[in-house]
Amino acid sequence: MEITAKAKHIRMSARKVRLVADVIRGLQVEKALAQLKFINKIAAGPVAKVVNSAIASAEHNYSLEKSNLFVKEIRVDEGQTLDRWMPKAHGRATPIRKKASHINVTLAEIKDSGERKAKEQKLEAPIKLGEKPKQDDGIKIDKKDKSEPVDADKEKGTKLNDPRDKTGRSGHLKNEGSNTRGFVGKMFNRKAG
Repeated sequence: MEITAKAKHIRMSARKVRLVADVIRGLQVEKALAQLKFINKIAAGPVAKVVNSAIASAEHNYSLEKSNLFVKEIRVDEGQTLDRWMPKAHGRATPIRKKASHINVTLAEIKDSGERKAKEQKLEAPIKLGEKPKQDDGIKIDKKDKSEPVDADKEKGTKLNDPRDKTGRSGHLKNEGSNTRGFVGKMFNRKAG
């Protein structure tokens, strides 16, 4: 029984991740996780995540024991490379290649327990589009009062003051903070060159 797990587009170069992958290849799962915990490489984090993911899927989907698993294969492939530019002196620029990697882990059993079927997931029956869903008893609104809405002006008999009323000369809006010097202010500008 083999279980695979993948992590794609890890923003680390494959060359650096392979240094960590070579350490745990062929080890029992518990020993591999102990090695990853104490190895002094940043790539140990993503590799440990993939190994833990493979263990979780083995336990959940196939009911396998963690103590009976080992790292059969771990492969680190190159991912997408992002091209960037580093500014240098005298208007030059040199390319930067930001590399990514894909991590593939395959776990196998130490003592083969035979062929096991994966657990079937229970799915709910799909809703047909032709049928209307059942109406739930939500908030009920009584429609007893069917009177029409009344304007506020007619109700009180007074007109409300609208702050958007046009003020100023001949209906133009007054600009706040506008230049009050008028024509002279336009002709003799302080910052004129």
